[in-house]
Amino acid sequence: MPIIYNKNIDQHSVLAIWKIEETEEELLAGLQLKQHEHDIISSLNSGKRLLHWLSTRLLLRTMLNTTEYIDCQFDEHGKPYLVNFDYHISLSHSYDYAAVMISKDHAVGVDIELIKHKIKSIKHKFLSDVELAQKQIGDNTDGLYVAWCAKEAIYKWHGKKGLEFKQHIHIKPFKLKNEGSLNALVELPTGTRELTVNYFKTKDSYMLGYVASNS
Repeated sequence: MPIIYNKNIDQHSVLAIWKIEETEEELLAGLQLKQHEHDIISSLNSGKRLLHWLSTRLLLRTMLNTTEYIDCQFDEHGKPYLVNFDYHISLSHSYDYAAVMISKDHAVGVDIELIKHKIKSIKHKFLSDVELAQKQIGDNTDGLYVAWCAKEAIYKWHGKKGLEFKQHIHIKPFKLKNEGSLNALVELPTGTRELTVNYFKTKDSYMLGYVASNS
């Protein structure tokens, strides 16, 4: 299992990425699964969706460094959680990569995306005119993906339905780099929060954003 990136975000939070090169059989061999999980696998059929499901679970097992069964489920909002381990988790995948973030102390969110120019055709769906007026976002493909990954990571961090990218998450001006951070104002039911999102671009044109903060 080729983990290509592993970083301790803080004392109790870790982010890892790995490139999916294994077959379905090789991934399955490293997992302990129960019947309801085999049912999920059957519903996914073969292909990328199944490889993504298997690879995020195997990466999670590797990060937790356990031989015990990992009961990973999803709540009514679609947020993943662990029944038998005291960790917050976030999962993401895109094409040939899977990303997992875990933390004992903080709610977490991670998003990884393959960079494609077609994002320009949907930018108005997730960015306000004020955000699009920022020169580092505007018509810049990398900047658009930074904004998307940041908002997706924040959405996963929050973990509840009803948070709208364009209406409730506002990217503040930032300097676009291959690796950097930005701040965003998030309108939550409990009030407005300012969060810091870190991001970086990989050598093979993927963008990743992540956030760890008390919810």
